Amino acid sequence: MRTILITGPGGSGRTTVAAATALEAARRGTRTLVLSADLTDTLGAALGAPTGGTPTETAPGLTAWRPDAGEGFRVGLLAFQEQVSTALDLLGSARLDADELTPLPGAEELALLRALRDAAAADTFDLLVVDLPPAPQALALLALPEQLRRYLRRLLPAERQAARALRPVLGRLAGVPMPTDRLYETAARWDVELAAVQLAVEDPATTVRLVAEPGPAGADAVRSATTGLALRGLRTDALLANRVLPDASPDTWLAALAVQQRKSVDEWRAEWGQTYGVHEVPHLGRDPRGAEDLAALPVPAPVPASVPTSGPVPASGRVPGDDAPGPVEWPVVDRLADDGVLVWHIPLPGAIREELDLVRRGDELVVTAGQFRRIVTLPSALRRCAVDGASLREGELRVRFVPDPDLWPRTR
Repeated sequence: MRTILITGPGGSGRTTVAAATALEAARRGTRTLVLSADLTDTLGAALGAPTGGTPTETAPGLTAWRPDAGEGFRVGLLAFQEQVSTALDLLGSARLDADELTPLPGAEELALLRALRDAAAADTFDLLVVDLPPAPQALALLALPEQLRRYLRRLLPAERQAARALRPVLGRLAGVPMPTDRLYETAARWDVELAAVQLAVEDPATTVRLVAEPGPAGADAVRSATTGLALRGLRTDALLANRVLPDASPDTWLAALAVQQRKSVDEWRAEWGQTYGVHEVPHLGRDPRGAEDLAALPVPAPVPASVPTSGPVPASGRVPGDDAPGPVEWPVVDRLADDGVLVWHIPLPGAIREELDLVRRGDELVVTAGQFRRIVTLPSALRRCAVDGASLREGELRVRFVPDPDLWPRTR
């Protein structure tokens, strides 16, 4: 199954574009599911049908789902309360009832991640379209599974669980209580669930589409989002300039705005056109509502990863008509014979040199690009090297490593 993640600046029309993309795919015979965490249910309004906590078929071949964050929050918190009931009883705590629980901030985004995991695991659809929150929140949300798994590995190392038979003895010797089996079991369950979400997000068939209104603010948002997505190893396959006004207008104010939009779209094509497609989505003069309005929006039609093809498959693994790019690669280039270094190439389109920062921490590299940060594990060959410098060229961060003589095997 192919997954398309749609995000962009707040108020740019992300949900409407997600609905139009899903509807276009369904009309082409693709079994499609569209997910949204939008609290105002813009998805249901755009599709002309209500969507709630359960998946609802809104058109032939199209299912819409806006997960019920409140129900998931109540179920999860009540289950956690039951697991720690002994500790709560010792503290004399009063139990919370289901009818007094309301979701906390972030519950909607977590519900969306769970729904994404469940949809990716099911063999029901060919295409999953996900209406993500605005770009900064979306990037934080997509980073959450990897970050939480890293925290769990640091705080509760799996190898410590193997010594469960020694815990009572160690507890008496140390004079402090040792972690219980339930704690490790809970951490292991969380790790499995987070790994499933991370796998769905990082799948080679998963791509991102950015939606923005052309203009100075939209250009800044697109550049920032592109850098953040690249740092996460996610590939953008399309930039949609939304609500584009017609070039000719008798109204002076609208004509000036149309000129500004045209300039921005031309700049986007020049800057990003070689990386991914730049598409224009015209302004309908009204908020799109219903299948007829959505069909009038010329969004690029996605090709699901499961579409059968005839004839041989090219060496690249891509088939004609398949607009789903392959996985993002961060290659290590061997230049030991020429320059005595290994170079790690990290694609960071849109990055600004002054906003980049690198820190080596053991076998990890902390990469900061503007407001985004990611901790990545070094490839095995680079763990035996020391950082020798870095440069930003043509939208690519190139980190140089020199072999550590104490760790690198010597040749005679």
